[in-house]
Amino acid sequence: MFSPLFLCLLGLFAVSSFGQSVPARILIYSATEEFRHDSIPTAITVLKAKGASINVEFDSTEDKTRFTDTVLQSYDAILFLSNTGEVLDNDGKDAFQRYLILGGNFIAVHSASDCLLNTSFYGREVGAYFDYHADLQDATVDVLDDSHPSTSMLPAAWSVRDEMYNFKSDPRTIGAVVVLAANESSYVDSGTRKFDQGTPHPLAWYQTQGAGVQAGDKSVAGRSFYTSLGHLNETWQDTLFMSHILGGVSWTLEGNTTRSRNASAFVGNTGSSNPSQASSSPSQASSSPSQASLSPSQTSTTTAQTSTTTPQISRGFLHPIAGAAVTVMTLAVGCVQLFPCF
Repeated sequence: MFSPLFLCLLGLFAVSSFGQSVPARILIYSATEEFRHDSIPTAITVLKAKGASINVEFDSTEDKTRFTDTVLQSYDAILFLSNTGEVLDNDGKDAFQRYLILGGNFIAVHSASDCLLNTSFYGREVGAYFDYHADLQDATVDVLDDSHPSTSMLPAAWSVRDEMYNFKSDPRTIGAVVVLAANESSYVDSGTRKFDQGTPHPLAWYQTQGAGVQAGDKSVAGRSFYTSLGHLNETWQDTLFMSHILGGVSWTLEGNTTRSRNASAFVGNTGSSNPSQASSSPSQASSSPSQASLSPSQTSTTTAQTSTTTPQISRGFLHPIAGAAVTVMTLAVGCVQLFPCF
C-alpha cells in the first residue's frame, strides 16, 4: 500500500508535468487561386508525420469557409503553405485578424508571401510580399543567426536546390529578424529587381510579435515565422530542410500566447476534443457554408469594427511554467505540514 508521502510526491510530479503534456494544434492552410505547387501534398504528409516529434498535431484544409472565430480559436498557430492569389474572402480575413489579435501564431512557407496581396495586415504578418524568383537552381544560403531554432542545425553556408525569392520590401523595416540570406554570387538571377529588399538578401525571418495585428493590440500578438524555401517535393524529404521548418514551428509556439502553452490564453488547444476539427487532407475539407456562418455580432467588415468585437486583452497572461511552479509550491508546503520529517 502506498504511503501518504509517496502519493503526495506523485501529485507534485503530475502537476509539474501537466503543463507540458498538451500538444499544440496547428492548421495547415494550402488553398491556391493561381499557380499551384506540386509539393503541397508532400509537404502536408511530411508535416503530419513529423508533428509528434515536436508535440504538434497538424490538421489541414483548403476550405476558406473554415476561417471563422469558432474554428480558428482551437488552434495554436495557422500555417499558410505555398498559397497564391486571393485565398480568403472578407469574412475569413476578419476572422484571421481577430485570431492574431488574440495571440494566435502564424507560420508561412514558400509562396505564402504571394497571396492576399491587397490585404495590408497579412503583408505585415508575413513580413514582405513576393516579387519574383530566379530560375530553379543550386544556390548557397547563408545562415545569419545560428542561435535560432530554425537555423541552429544548419551549416553556415547551406547548399540548396530551390528558388531564390526576391521581395517587394525589406522585412527588417517592420521589425523582422532575418535568419537566412541568399548568397547572390552562388546563382544566376536574370530578373530585374524593382524593389529594395535590403541587404543581405532575405530568405527567412521571424517576428517575436507579428506585425499583422492592429496598432495598440501588439502587447499580446503571437509570433510569426516565414521561410521562402520549400519549392520541390524532394525538399520536403530533406533532413536539414525539415529541421529548419520544425525548428521554426517550435520557436513560433514558445511565445506562450496560446492555450497549449498558457491556460490563460484566448486561443489554442485546450487538450479537450475539438468539435471544429478541420479535415485531415485537402480533398476532405468541408464545403458546407453553414460551418462558416457568424452572427452579425461576431463578424466585422472593417478594421475599426474588429476592435469592438474582441475581449479585453491588455491583461498579462500567466506564464505556464510560473503557474505550474505556484501549484507545485503550494502542494509542497502542504506536504511539509502533513509530514514534518519530510
